[in-house]
Amino acid sequence: MSGHSKWKTIKHAKGAADAKRGQIFTKITREIIMAARQGSSDPATNSRLRLAVEKAREANMPMDNIDRAIKRATGVADQSQLEEMMYEGYGPGGIAILIFVLTDNKNRAVSEVRNIMDRNNGKLGQAGSVSWGFEQKGTLTLEVDPKRAEEIALASIDLGAEDFSVEGSFVELRCEPTQLETLREAITKQGVKPTSAEVAMVPKTTVRLEDRPAEQALRLLDRLEDLDDVQRVASNADFAEGVLERYSNAA
Repeated sequence: MSGHSKWKTIKHAKGAADAKRGQIFTKITREIIMAARQGSSDPATNSRLRLAVEKAREANMPMDNIDRAIKRATGVADQSQLEEMMYEGYGPGGIAILIFVLTDNKNRAVSEVRNIMDRNNGKLGQAGSVSWGFEQKGTLTLEVDPKRAEEIALASIDLGAEDFSVEGSFVELRCEPTQLETLREAITKQGVKPTSAEVAMVPKTTVRLEDRPAEQALRLLDRLEDLDDVQRVASNADFAEGVLERYSNAA
């Protein structure tokens, strides 16, 4: 599990997301709308929409909100235009960063992203400048008994996982994007409910950060993810255990 993935998992486990429930609902709603517009409005036949709806349920979004988002996406009266973009850049310690944006105002989005990067020892790059260092993978995160983590991770290979990583009670499984749904169903049938499931950009290699550069990078990644127009952020940062603990306690 990369340091960035582990930090996001720690935040989720501590319930940090609850304080920003409204913002989370807004981001999920946008994802549902975009998924429904690009494909079928039926989650059974639209894998991207199915993942978005599942994420909404995991965040305890009311079903009425989910239904309204799907209807809004397919309604002729809705004239709002959402644009999907990916920005690339560099952060403290030379880490690579991918920023995924879903916005109704492209100029506002890029201005806010650039401002956060410039103010936090980061810099936007050209298209293709860092994305070559990532690959698209289906990722499942599990929280299990630490004593069984390695056993569950190894068993997941027989269920279709390509690779895994274990950090304490957290297990991250990786597979081909097309196999994500199948793997999640197989894991769930084994009595383990994933805490998250998504198609993500996973770094091919990571950059180890410690001390001040690590704390600067964590601050930058957090502030990017706090932007309303930013759906998610990926990086190749790998943080030392002590850094994550100190930053988590100070947050």
